[in-house]
Amino acid sequence: MKIHKKYYRIDRSQIAFVKFIFEGYDGLLVMTTIDQELGIVSLNIAPGCEMEASGVLEDLGKNLMLEKLCDFNPFSRSADSD
Repeated sequence: MKIHKKYYRIDRSQIAFVKFIFEGYDGLLVMTTIDQELGIVSLNIAPGCEMEASGVLEDLGKNLMLEKLCDFNPFSRSADSD
């Protein structure tokens, strides 16, 4: 089993809030801010926790801007969304 890495763009004013929420789910995932100005974060999801992480992300997406980024290259600092 391997860690799943996903990238999202969130409202930059909500980065700390989202990180706080995920810290409450001990061992679910690790969130890292990639670009604070653009609100881009990476989520390293623990093996076997994909469904739970997906559920939390779905719930968060109901109340704040949460955009999954596809084909994001953190070295280029550009993002293409779904």
